[in-house]
Parts: sequence; structure tokens; C-alpha cells
Amino acid sequence: MVQPTGRPLKVGLVLPLEHDHGRTKARWRDIKALAQHAEAAGFDSLWLPDHLVYDFAQMGGIPDVPPWGVWEAWSILSSVAAVTERVEIGPLVSCTSFRNPALLAKMADTVDEISNGRLVLGLGAGYHEIEFRQFGYPLDHLVGRFDEALQIIHALLRTGKVDFEGAYYSTRECELLPRGPRRTGPPILMGAKAPRTRRLAAQYADYWNGLRVDAPEKVVPMREAMDDACIKAGRDPKSLLRTMLLLFDLPGAYGGEAPEGHRAFRTALGASPAGTAEALAEKLRAFAREGISHVQIWLEPNTRATVDAMVPVLELLDRA
Repeated sequence: MVQPTGRPLKVGLVLPLEHDHGRTKARWRDIKALAQHAEAAGFDSLWLPDHLVYDFAQMGGIPDVPPWGVWEAWSILSSVAAVTERVEIGPLVSCTSFRNPALLAKMADTVDEISNGRLVLGLGAGYHEIEFRQFGYPLDHLVGRFDEALQIIHALLRTGKVDFEGAYYSTRECELLPRGPRRTGPPILMGAKAPRTRRLAAQYADYWNGLRVDAPEKVVPMREAMDDACIKAGRDPKSLLRTMLLLFDLPGAYGGEAPEGHRAFRTALGASPAGTAEALAEKLRAFAREGISHVQIWLEPNTRATVDAMVPVLELLDRA
């Protein structure tokens, strides 16, 4: 098992859960093998997207690619917890509208138990309209619902108890029993772009996550806005750890031209060409210099070969 040495920031891998109409099927056996391979290769964490379907027409304005299905994240996450030993794990991020918030807190404490305290609980309000419509979830007042869900989840994980009556959720004399390995539960990670969600992150989060930033200098205004939200909330900005989702495109790993669905996928998500190992390592060092302590990398394609391609990058970071 590889352990990082002088690494300036933690490096995580987003695992693939999508199914693109017969070209690629993320079977559990393949997800398991990739998770274990990434852990052995030296990645610090493994992350799972919490989506129910991807629609490229909604995500990136690409109308000719049919929607992709996605495995349910928490079912896979609990299994990844059981078959790994060292890496941190977490959803990136879990939509609070998809599950009752008190139940979600119990699920998180349970997975934290399975992983022996390695869970980071990523939480978000959700946004992808097709998921809400297909699976019957309300799409109105997403931030208001998210606010109430956070109040319930945070109270249950930190104190073990909550009694709450809101406009959208109600939980009466609820208690978490049994408790997981950490008395105050797993840390909470939140993405926040708008003023209201930044306020919520300053109030409830242990980690802030920035989504799909392709250059380290773009971190600065986002970091400053989050610092300002912390100050307004009476919190030391240094107490909020900063993380970032990055997307790296390794086109040579397809063994030829990328399939149409994958070309659309990386375009919709804004994946940038990866470059050499030295260039990638320096890019990650630059993110660390901007205060980012942990990155979650989405590799496109997301395979054993691209994980292997990242090993020299991790080795360079360890010598930094």
C-alpha cells in the first residue's frame, strides 16, 4: 500500500457509475477493481457522483446524445467502504432532496462505521431537472429545502439528536442510535457559489468544494467570496478547508478516437487536456499554493489505464 510523503495536497479520484447505452457499463466488479487499484496506486480518496441520470441537453447543451443511467451512489459507496482500507471516501455530492435528511444522516453514520471513520459527507441541493422529474422529487425551493435538510443532518451528526419542524421537513425527537466511530460524525463538505449557499457552507461545512475550475488563478475570487461569508458568519476562514473538483482529459487512453457519448460527456463537463506528468504535478502544486488542500479528479476516460497514468504525477507530488 502506497502512502504519500511530501504531498502538498490530497489527491482523490472520482469513480465512474454511469452507463452509456451499451458502450460502457460500470459493473460493480469493475468499480471495485478500480477503487482497489486507485488505493494501491496512492490516491488519497475516492468519490462517487450522486446522480440518477445524466442528460447532456440539460448539462451542456448537447442535444443529440441520449441520457445516461447511473448507479445509486450510496449503495456503491457502502460497498467501496467495505473493500478499501486507507482512502477517504464520499459522495460528490449527495443531493439532500433525494433522501429524507434524517435518514441520510443515519446512512452517513452507518457508512462511516463500515469505513472505520473514512467518510467525508458531501452535500448539495441538486439542480439536474430530469432527475427530479423522472424520480418524482419536488424541484421547487431547492435552497430552502437544502437549508432545512442541513439543520437536521448537522444536528443529528454532531449531537446525535434533533427535534425539528420546518416548511419542508419534520423530525420529532429523533436520535441516532447506534453511533458510528466518530462521536460528532463525519465531516461535511459543501459546494457553494451563490451568497445564500456560501452562508450555509460557512455555518455548517467543514470543507468547501469548488466545481470544475480549470486554472488555479480562478480559485482566488471564489476563495475570497467564501472567506467573506465566513467572516460575516463569525467564523475564522482558516477553519474551513478548501477542496476542488478537477477534470482531466486523457484522450490517448481510449486506444483511438473517443466514443460519441464520451466526447459529449467531457465537453459538457469542461474537461481540459491533461498534459505531461510534470505539467499536471505543477498544476496541482499551483492549486495547493492557492489554498486548496484536497482535489477530486475526474479522469476522462475513467479506467485502470488512466489511473496508471496518474501514478507518475503522484510520485512527483510526493517529492515536492
